[in-house]
Amino acid sequence: MASPAKMNVPFLDLASLHEPIADEVNEVWAQVTKANAFIGGKWCEQFESDFAAYIGTEHAIGCANGTDALELIIRGLEIGPGDEVIIPANTFIATAEAVVAAGAVPVFVDVDPDTMLITAEGIEAAATPKTAAVMVVHLYGQCAAMDSIMAVCDKLSIAVIEDTAQAHGAEWDGKRAGSWGVAAGFSFYPGKNLGAFGDGGAITTNDGALAEQIRSIAFHGRSLVSRYHHDNMGMNSRLDGVQAGVLSVKLKYIDEWNAGRQRARDRYEAGLNGIPLVSVHERSKSVHHLCVVQVDEREAVMAHMADRGIGVAIHYPVPCHMNKPFKEWTPKVAPVVAETAAPRIMSLPMYPALSDEMIDYTIEALHDFHA
Repeated sequence: MASPAKMNVPFLDLASLHEPIADEVNEVWAQVTKANAFIGGKWCEQFESDFAAYIGTEHAIGCANGTDALELIIRGLEIGPGDEVIIPANTFIATAEAVVAAGAVPVFVDVDPDTMLITAEGIEAAATPKTAAVMVVHLYGQCAAMDSIMAVCDKLSIAVIEDTAQAHGAEWDGKRAGSWGVAAGFSFYPGKNLGAFGDGGAITTNDGALAEQIRSIAFHGRSLVSRYHHDNMGMNSRLDGVQAGVLSVKLKYIDEWNAGRQRARDRYEAGLNGIPLVSVHERSKSVHHLCVVQVDEREAVMAHMADRGIGVAIHYPVPCHMNKPFKEWTPKVAPVVAETAAPRIMSLPMYPALSDEMIDYTIEALHDFHA
């Protein structure tokens, strides 16, 4: 049987998202630049209002990026030296980086072998009298099991912070990621489900006092009532007006785009029989930021996929606690699931405009390698 014609399947195609909305983006871009509303202003205020309503919280505070969002939450809660923050070993380094930047200690725990997400059981086992918070990472676009996590953390009086950088619009039991804990950090890095045209981030919360504290810290610790008085030791982390305008345009399409990702995931799942996908819990509505499989001989598989013109990636090849800056915080219990999966996980192409033909070609390439 002849090999199929070679097809180009990029890992991510942002142009397919941006071209249909180019006129709307150009219009808002022109409005912001004409008004010189580059920092703050009505476009930032409008996006914050719209995003809070979308997530289902009282407040959203724009900031410079998703890593800052997490650090701002930790600092806003006055968590710092001497405090521990529990985080999953399977996460992007920014989760741990934010904890250390705020002066606290990261405590790495293992993840569920099916979903690769942090669990209530792992949190409870790792908690000590020094535990101030847990950073729940909704990785790959899927919510962690928030009802059981909230129950355990309420029992232990631990604050729940959500790292929602990959889960814009995801839900657990019909409630959006970013509305469960005391606060949540979002990233608008261009490749996210809701991405800016540069860096950007936001914090969502229902706690008005915390929102005010975070807003102050993000603006050099400035008093919210006096321009030249500073109430907190702050940092400079603000969302640009241009990015806020772009995000407001894109927010109108996020549910449609997430539905496109679900369609792609469904087709992958139907065709990848025998090749294990990271599973989605039946109570979770994932937005499929990533489509992750586990394969043997990963380097050879990746070379095979590249030869077929298919873009793949790894999220993440090294468990967070095994990266050099974090080796001093050795987990008390080895995160066996995260460490075992790290050499096997591989992310397939995933974006709303991914065609059925591209998905089928990708599936066929994977099966061909294992034939």
